[in-house]
Amino acid sequence: MKSVAIDIRNIALSFGTTSVLKDINLHIEPGEFFALLGPSGSGKSTLLRLIAGFNQHQRGELLIDGKDVTGTAPWLRNVGMVFQSYALWPHMTVAQNVAFGLEARKLPSADIRKKVHEALELVDLTGLAERRPGQLSGGQQQRVAIARTLAIEPQVLLLDEPLSNLDAKLRTQTRHELVELQRRLGLTTIFVTHDQEEALTTCHRIAVMDQGVIQQVGSPMDLFDFPVNRFVAQFVGSINLFSGRFFTEGDHLRFNSPTLGEVVLPNGLELQTSEMDLAFRPHAVRFTSDARSDLDGQLALKGTILSAEFLGEAFRYDVRVGQAIVRADISHARGKPALTEGSEVHLRVPSQELRFVEH
Repeated sequence: MKSVAIDIRNIALSFGTTSVLKDINLHIEPGEFFALLGPSGSGKSTLLRLIAGFNQHQRGELLIDGKDVTGTAPWLRNVGMVFQSYALWPHMTVAQNVAFGLEARKLPSADIRKKVHEALELVDLTGLAERRPGQLSGGQQQRVAIARTLAIEPQVLLLDEPLSNLDAKLRTQTRHELVELQRRLGLTTIFVTHDQEEALTTCHRIAVMDQGVIQQVGSPMDLFDFPVNRFVAQFVGSINLFSGRFFTEGDHLRFNSPTLGEVVLPNGLELQTSEMDLAFRPHAVRFTSDARSDLDGQLALKGTILSAEFLGEAFRYDVRVGQAIVRADISHARGKPALTEGSEVHLRVPSQELRFVEH
């Protein structure tokens, strides 16, 4: 299958007076596994359906393999889409479901049989060709839907929340299968999800969307480590985020927050503007018995344990610091109990884990 690029240029779409997509610009590389991530109503599924041809933009260009497909009917775009519901025909066998798109294209019977066999082989379902969807597990049904899409040899594979109907264990297994299949085929793939873990673990790059606007595009690690604004910081992973005012006093940069209080920041941090929030991830927090507040290279805080959750590999603590709640994920060692509610703790965050985030 040929890998193609997708270019979305200044796309805008409205339903009546409601603006749903606002000046969307994206370039997706040939063979890239790309995610559209965002909450319900962010516009991600609308954008996916626009690429498929089910929605039509009022402004901008949509190029697939360098060709503007604006106004081109869905069945002429050579794009395959796997729907959240799988959309399988219950009265047909697996093989008949996979053959459906090929028969609609009026291919010779021998070619259809060959392509159905190849598609089922790709998703490891050749032994289930004569079963019906109701005789399959959720994961198997999803693989049938993928096989049906791959059988028509699309240039682009679109996946709309394909794992949402599966239980947690099966979702993880199927996610791994999707990644392996996409890597093997090298097919340009766009994956819509509201689940940050799915996006972070499967895709080369991610576009985070909110209210019809792309907030940030980057690799999973870039989005997690360097969020550009408050929305991305809060949506991608768990984070401690505090509003306040930065100011310099002597050689030190200080941060005054209505909830966190006034804290001294480690030396060497550069602030582009005072109109920023202070942020750090829960896993970056450490507890220490050292009560000093002038440790070089670390943010030093003091607080009281409010609650503890056992997550298996870590304890998740909520700690009251001033009027703020700081979340800390502390690695668990076998046999070591959680700290009790009401315990006083000293928190440390290394300077390299501190982030300044736009409002």
